[in-house]
Amino acid sequence: MHILVNIILPVYILNKGSKWGLTPTSALFIALALPLCSGVYSIYKNKKMDFISLLGLLNILISGTLSLMALGGIWFAVKEALFPLLIGVFVLVSSFGKSPFFESLFLNPAAFDVDKIQQKITETNKESDFRNLMKKSTQLLSLSFLMSAFLNFFLAIKIFTPLSESLTTEQKQDLLNQQLGQMTMYSLLVILIPSIIFLGAILFYTFKKMTALTGLSTNDLFIQEKVAPKAN
Repeated sequence: MHILVNIILPVYILNKGSKWGLTPTSALFIALALPLCSGVYSIYKNKKMDFISLLGLLNILISGTLSLMALGGIWFAVKEALFPLLIGVFVLVSSFGKSPFFESLFLNPAAFDVDKIQQKITETNKESDFRNLMKKSTQLLSLSFLMSAFLNFFLAIKIFTPLSESLTTEQKQDLLNQQLGQMTMYSLLVILIPSIIFLGAILFYTFKKMTALTGLSTNDLFIQEKVAPKAN
């Protein structure tokens, strides 16, 4: 559902809006409204506004503003690189604080048996090693965002070509809508897939180190579902 609302439907609307009788501006507003409303609902549901969610909303608003102003080329390339770069810097800085970002991502009480993990770390006197692991994993995670920023920039340079001054404002808007649709679609393949592979490698590394630190198996790190006894 998340991919449908935030990627598939906006791309479809941006590419097909003119065939449905929508003006380029109307198509843009509808396409951007979907991920914007999804982001606001997510924040309302979770009762909090975190840094990354805020950047996501700003990303949508700035994309709309640049498109409405009929700005293309380097402006979109900078914007597409700036947001993953800011997230990468935020994640990297958190690695030097008391709560590295990867720790909050990894030790999710809804999935991991945090009490058991903390108990084992304390019993084996591995607190320092655990902190170093969370710090290193966080720094590796920040590299994935920096890689996304690099890929975003060069992909945007290829897609957002300069707009000819001979085009009318509506023609520029329509062309930008098509380019936005292409950027959203191709970024899913060119950026998201390598990022998922990178994240998978980080998780594999972290799980391997965590099992060595705690003496627990990978399955033991997760909350075990309790099986109700059968009634006689």
